[in-house]
Amino acid sequence: MGWVWGRAGARIWDWGLGRGWNGIDGAMEVLYILKYMTIPDLLFLGLVAASAATLLTALVLALGGNRSRAGAIVKTWGIGFAAYMAVVVVASILLPQRVAQMGEALCSDDWCLAVVGAGRVAEGYRIGFRIESRARRVTQRERGVSVYLTDAGGRRFEPRRPAGEPPFDVTIGPGERIETRRVFDVPEGVRPVEIVIRHESGFPIGWFIIGYPTWFGKPEMVRLAE
Repeated sequence: MGWVWGRAGARIWDWGLGRGWNGIDGAMEVLYILKYMTIPDLLFLGLVAASAATLLTALVLALGGNRSRAGAIVKTWGIGFAAYMAVVVVASILLPQRVAQMGEALCSDDWCLAVVGAGRVAEGYRIGFRIESRARRVTQRERGVSVYLTDAGGRRFEPRRPAGEPPFDVTIGPGERIETRRVFDVPEGVRPVEIVIRHESGFPIGWFIIGYPTWFGKPEMVRLAE
């Protein structure tokens, strides 16, 4: 699952409020953002809008003196919110962890990361990554991305970034691709089997969206070739 939301908001600001709304360009940019949203993403957007309208109605009623009606509306909203969050939690329990293959891009909105090579070198175990942008206009970066290796026994190995290798949050332009490498201190005789990819920055909006791995720590991972 990707973190669409922070960058999507920035892009809507950039092409809408920030520059002055340009009808065609602005509409196309919004449609482009919606293209990469899932049904749960869109459901969440709809529920946010409905919640705002509901709570605003309750506030107006309360200010107008009809507090009992306002309280009933807030109570109904609270029950609905609790039911929705129960679905979010149950889905997080039941849905399997996403496991990709080498070369398969894992995307957050239009920022993507793929594992493109793996093997032992003199310095340790080296993994090659490809960072790419599917954006058509904007320059972007993805903050808070971290990775680690695991072996068959679940042992964890942290990376080192060799001198001169770009960080994961390097700025990339529209359609640009950048390759970077990380080295892991994996002992001889130990074969890594998976690399785990985590997104750890920004507001964790995935806590409120069905199907995101936030609740029970199921980050995306890539299965390394035999």
